[in-house]
Amino acid sequence: MSKLSVERTLRKAISHERNGQIDEACKCYDSILELFPGNIRAKQGLAKLSQPKPDTLAKENPSDEILHQLMSLYNKGQISAVIQECDRLTKEFPQSFLIWNLLGAANNAQGKLEEAVAAFNNALLIKPDYAEAHHNMGVVFQTQGKPDEAVAACNKALLIKPDYAEAHNNIGNALRDQDKLEEAIAAYHKALLIKPDYAAVHYNMGVVFHIQDKLEEAIAANNKALLIDPDYVEANSNIGIALQTQGKIEEAIVAYNKELLINPDYAYVHRNLSALKKYSYSDPQIVQMEKLYTGANISVESRCHLCFALAKSSEDLGNLEEAFRYLKEGNALRKKILNYDIVQDEEIFSRIKETANSSKDVSFDFSRDKSIPTPIMILGMPRSGTTLVEQIISNQSEVTASGELEFLKIFGSSIAEGKVEVSEGNLKRIRNQYLSEIKKLSAGRPFVTDKMPNNFFYIGLICSAFPEAKIIHVKRNSVATCWSNYKQYFEAKGWGYSYDLLDVVHYYQMYQELMLFWDKHYPGKIYHLDYEQLTTDQESETKELIQYLGVNWEDACLYPEENKRYVKTASNLQVRKKVYKGSSGQWRKFEKYLNGAFDELPN
Repeated sequence: MSKLSVERTLRKAISHERNGQIDEACKCYDSILELFPGNIRAKQGLAKLSQPKPDTLAKENPSDEILHQLMSLYNKGQISAVIQECDRLTKEFPQSFLIWNLLGAANNAQGKLEEAVAAFNNALLIKPDYAEAHHNMGVVFQTQGKPDEAVAACNKALLIKPDYAEAHNNIGNALRDQDKLEEAIAAYHKALLIKPDYAAVHYNMGVVFHIQDKLEEAIAANNKALLIDPDYVEANSNIGIALQTQGKIEEAIVAYNKELLINPDYAYVHRNLSALKKYSYSDPQIVQMEKLYTGANISVESRCHLCFALAKSSEDLGNLEEAFRYLKEGNALRKKILNYDIVQDEEIFSRIKETANSSKDVSFDFSRDKSIPTPIMILGMPRSGTTLVEQIISNQSEVTASGELEFLKIFGSSIAEGKVEVSEGNLKRIRNQYLSEIKKLSAGRPFVTDKMPNNFFYIGLICSAFPEAKIIHVKRNSVATCWSNYKQYFEAKGWGYSYDLLDVVHYYQMYQELMLFWDKHYPGKIYHLDYEQLTTDQESETKELIQYLGVNWEDACLYPEENKRYVKTASNLQVRKKVYKGSSGQWRKFEKYLNGAFDELPN
C-alpha cells in the first residue's frame, strides 16, 4: 500500500464513520495498521471507535446516583442489601463491570468466596483492563489461602495501574503468608512510596516485624498507623500483643483497655485482655462482654471470641457450669469457622505411617559443617510443656531458641506424606534448606531449638535428613493435655481438633500411636521427657536433659523464669513464673461437665 493508498483508505474510513458504518471504518483502519503498525492517524481513529459513547455507557451502567446509594449501603455494612440490589441490577445492566465488581466485593465481605470470584470474573470479561477487579480477585485468593494466585492477580492490576498502592499491600500480605518476610517488607515499602499515609501498610509491617521478633519495630510501625488513623483498633491490639510477648503485662493491659475505649465492641481484644487479668464481680468489662454476646448483629467470629473470654471471667468468679457452657459454645463456633473434620487429620496420620514404612532405609552420606548449628527438636502435643523446656534449654549459653518454626512443614511435609518421592536428592534438598534457615537464626551459637509441637509428624524425616539432631519428646498427663487444648483458643488455624472433646481425645490417641510407631522404627533416637516429673524433680530432670544434649551444665538452666527471650505461644504467661507443679490437675474441677469424654485416656 503506497502513501497515496493510505490517505485514500483513511478518507474512506472517515466517510464510513460519518455514515455510522463503524465496522467498515474499523476494517479500513485495521488494513492500514496491518501494513503500517506505527501509523498514528489509524491508531487514533481505531481508538476513537473503540471508546463507548456516553449514551452507550449510560446503558451499560446504572446512574451515578444508584451507584452512590450502593456504595453508601456497602460502607454502612449493609452487605445483604447490596448483594440483593446488585443481583437485580446485573439483570438490568448485564454489561456493567462496576456492578459486577461491587457484587464481588459484597460477597467477599460475607465470606461467599466462590460467588465473589464468579462476580469478579464477569467484571473482567467485560473489562479485561479493570485493575480494581484484578486486585479484588487477589484479595479473595488471599482469603482462600492461595498466595501465589493472589500475587499473580495483584501483579496484573499493577501492569494496568503501576501506582496501585493497595495491590502492593496485598502482595505483601500474600508473601507474608508464605513466610517470605523480607519480600513482604519490600512490597509494603513500595506501597508507602506511593501512599506514605497508608495506615494499613504500617500496620501490616508491624505484623511482619512481630513475626521476626523485632518487637520494638513492630510497636513503632503500629504507632505510625495510629498517628495516621487514631481509631485504628487493630494497631492498638498489635501493640498490646507485642507488649504481652515482651512480658510487659501491665503495659499490655493498658494498651488493650485503650483500644476498648475506642471500640468497646472489639471481641478479639476482649479475649486477649481476658487472658491477662483476674476478674472480680465489679469488673465493668464483664457487663460489656455480656451485652455484646446477647446482641442481635454479632458475627460468628466475634461471638466465638466472647465465649472464650466469658468462659475465663466465669471461671475466675467460680461459676464453673457457666464457664463450661461458654467454653463449649466457643469451641463449637471455632470448629465451624475452621470447617474442621477429624478425617483431615486421620488421613495425615495414615499417610505419614505409610510413607515411613516404605522409606525407612532411604539415607545418604553427609559431611558435617561445624559452622552449621545442630537442631534441637522439641516436640509433642501442644500445651504439653514444650515452651517451658525451650526456656530451660535456651538458658544454656550455647543454645539459641527460635520458637515454633514452620520450616519442616514447608520443606518436608510433601515428602513425609508421600506426595513427593523419598529420595536421596530430596532429603539433601530438605537438609540444606532447613539448615540454611536455622543458621540465620542461630546468632552464631552451635545449637538452635525448634519447638514446633507437631514436628512429631516428621520424626522419620528428621532421623533421615538430620541424623545429628537432638529430638526431645515432651509428654504430659493425657487428660491434662487434652483439657488444656480444649480450653485454649489457638490463633493458628492448624489445631482444629482441639475444639471438640471427642476430636481432641481421638487426636491424642493417634498422636500416641504415632510416637510408639517412631520408637519402634528409631529405637534410642528420641528423648522422652515427662512434664510432671520435670515439675516435681526439677534439678535432676534438668541435669539429665542437659546431659542428653551434650552441652555443659549451667545453673541458669534451673531458672527458666529468668530467661528474657520473647515468648509468643499460649504459655507466655506461665513460663515467666517459677516452675510449679499441680497444673495437670486443673481439669478436675470441670470433670462433672465432661460426661466421661476423657474416660478412654490413660490417666
